[in-house]
Amino acid sequence: MAVTLDEVAEAAGVSKSTASRVLSGSSRVSDRTKRAVQSAAERLGYRPNRIASGLRTRRSNLIGLVITNLVNASFHVITEVLQQRLDERGYQVLLCVTDADPAREARYLDMLLDHRVDGLIIVGTGDNTEMVRQVGAAGIPVVNLMRTPQNVPGDSVMAADREGAELAAQHLIGLGHRRIAFIGGPAHIDSGRDRYAGFAAALAAAGLEPDPDLCARGPYTMAFGAEAARRVMAAERPPTALYSANHEATFGTLGALVQLGVRVPEQLSLVCHEEAPWFSYWHPPITVVDNGARDLGELAAEQLLRRIDSRPDIGGPGGPEGAGRLIRVGSRLVVRSSTTAPGRPGAAPLTP
Repeated sequence: MAVTLDEVAEAAGVSKSTASRVLSGSSRVSDRTKRAVQSAAERLGYRPNRIASGLRTRRSNLIGLVITNLVNASFHVITEVLQQRLDERGYQVLLCVTDADPAREARYLDMLLDHRVDGLIIVGTGDNTEMVRQVGAAGIPVVNLMRTPQNVPGDSVMAADREGAELAAQHLIGLGHRRIAFIGGPAHIDSGRDRYAGFAAALAAAGLEPDPDLCARGPYTMAFGAEAARRVMAAERPPTALYSANHEATFGTLGALVQLGVRVPEQLSLVCHEEAPWFSYWHPPITVVDNGARDLGELAAEQLLRRIDSRPDIGGPGGPEGAGRLIRVGSRLVVRSSTTAPGRPGAAPLTP
C-alpha cells in the first residue's frame, strides 16, 4: 500500500497541511519541523502524488518531445541537448518516437494531453495539425522543430535547408559537375521541399536544370535511399555527382553505392545533408551540409522555456509578445574527401 501524506504527518507529529508545505518546498516552516517531516517521509518510503500536485499547481514538470525517429543523427543530438537543458530547469522529458506514423503520433499527443505536460516540442508528420492546435488551445506552449505545418500554434525552430542545399549544389557545380543526382525527402515536408528548391535554384543560377532521371524524392527510410541510388546510377547517362539530401535515406544510399562498386570520388562525387559522427571516418570521409543540430536543440529549449515562464496561469506576465516566431539556424558546408572534379582522381582540398 502506498504511504499517505496523513501517515507522514502523524509520524512527524505535525498537521497534514504542515507536512504538505514541507514536502512542496515551502520555506514557511521551521528547520526543526522540516527535518522531522523529511525524516518521516524517508523512513516510511513516502512518494508524492505528482499528478495530484500538478492539478493544484497547474504544473506537471513534464515536457513532451514527439519526434519521427532516432535514426537521424541530428535527432539524436537534438534529443540529448533538450534533455540536458530541460533537466537543468527541473523538467522531465517524455520522449515519443512516432516512426513517422500519424496514428501513433495522434496516440502520443492524446497521452501528453492526459499527462498535462507543461510544454510540447514536436517534429511532426504534418497529419495531426488539428490535434497540435488542441494542445495549444489547452494553454500548453508548443515549439515546432525542423518542420512547421501551416496554421498550427507556437514557435518554429528550423534549419536553413534551402541555403544548405544551395551550398551543396554550388560546391559540386564549382568543381565542374553538370550531371548531378538528387535524392531528397517528400515534397509535403519542409525539409524535402526546401532542399530540392535550393538544389534547383543553384542549378538554375548556373544555367542548368534538374534531370528527372537523376532526381528521386521519397520517404525518410534506408530502403528508399538504396532503391533511389540504384535508380539514378542506372540512368542512361549516369551522374558524376550525387547530393543525398534525405539523411535517413543516406544510409541506404551509401550501402547501395558500395554494392554497385561505385568509386567515390573517382567515379562519383558525394555530398550528404546533415552531419553524423562517423561521416568523417567513412572511406573516403564524406563532404556534408551541417545543419547545426546542437543549435536547433538549444533554441527549441530556449523558446519553450520562455513560453512556459510567461504563462499567466502560473504567475507569468502572459501577453502575445513574440507569438508565432520563426527562427532559422544557418547551415555550413564541411568539405572532405568525397568530392572532386569529374573524371579526376583525388579529392577536393579540405577547408578549415
